[in-house]
Amino acid sequence: MSTEDGERSGRPKQVVTDENIKKIHKMILNDRKLKLNEIADTLKISTERVHHIIHEYLGMRKLCVKWTPLELTFDQY
Repeated sequence: MSTEDGERSGRPKQVVTDENIKKIHKMILNDRKLKLNEIADTLKISTERVHHIIHEYLGMRKLCVKWTPLELTFDQY
């Protein structure tokens, strides 16, 4: 019996990549009403990782069903 992990099939360990960040950003810019699960299903990554990328790397949040930058001025609301 071994205590080490063997090779496993499935998703790669690292999904927060520049490529995925760019893909998510492009998807959101094309359709600001996209849902997290729609993005996750398209890219085959978890909704938690999509949420993390959108909030931490792209600095966006949902506002009235649309993704918007976090730092808006009062006039932009």
